[in-house]
Amino acid sequence: MGILNVTPDSFSDGGRFAHLEPAVEQAFRLVEEGASILDIGGESTRPGAAPVSEEEELRRVLPVVEALAGRIHARLSIDTYKPAVAEACLRAGAEMINDVTGLRDARMASVAAAHGAAVVIMHMRGTPATMNQETAYSDVVAEVKAFLSRQATAARAIGVDEIILDPGIGFAKTAPQSFELLRRLGEFADLGCPLLIGPSRKSFLATLPGMEKLGDRLEGTLAASVIGVMQGASIVRVHDVKECRKALAVADAVKG
Repeated sequence: MGILNVTPDSFSDGGRFAHLEPAVEQAFRLVEEGASILDIGGESTRPGAAPVSEEEELRRVLPVVEALAGRIHARLSIDTYKPAVAEACLRAGAEMINDVTGLRDARMASVAAAHGAAVVIMHMRGTPATMNQETAYSDVVAEVKAFLSRQATAARAIGVDEIILDPGIGFAKTAPQSFELLRRLGEFADLGCPLLIGPSRKSFLATLPGMEKLGDRLEGTLAASVIGVMQGASIVRVHDVKECRKALAVADAVKG
């Protein structure tokens, strides 16, 4: 899953693809590099990020979805927690919803079911503005797993057929908790859904030597991605698609 942030304030590439032409060019570049899913986001979810209005988010993402639908050989995912934004993008040709709030707004599952869309259910406490203050767990894996199981069951009951689960590395998690989720990712297998991980350039990597700066986290991202796939992840959400594809080719060869 290639990341396409059409925001002015994303933590990694904010502003680079905030206009239609460069966003479309980047989309085709990501697919050429090996992305089979494009995740289009119009609101930053970096720690401390302020929310944007529904109207502004639609202004950012809808033209990109419309420009790519039917023209690009990849599934289009809309990275949003707002049901109205998701619905507009599904009508325009998106096929997947990536909800960082994990369908806490029950209307989102209904939108997905009505359009036959896939859903990524991610675990996050609070909001991007508050999540770093909500990292107290007795057992991070057990509590994340319980949330994902509950939300997946509710989504199935509404009629969502394709459900993907994301433990939310870095979202309301400390660095040690994020590493623990990676280490114990195999414990999510019995939930019966494909797993997605999103370690790309995240700040949990900055706790390791030589990765303090954002631009120095490629190797850490690749290592986390390979570990995640070896532990059962089916989808890896990354900025650096070309490099990740090569690393994951090795992981796939080992897995057989």
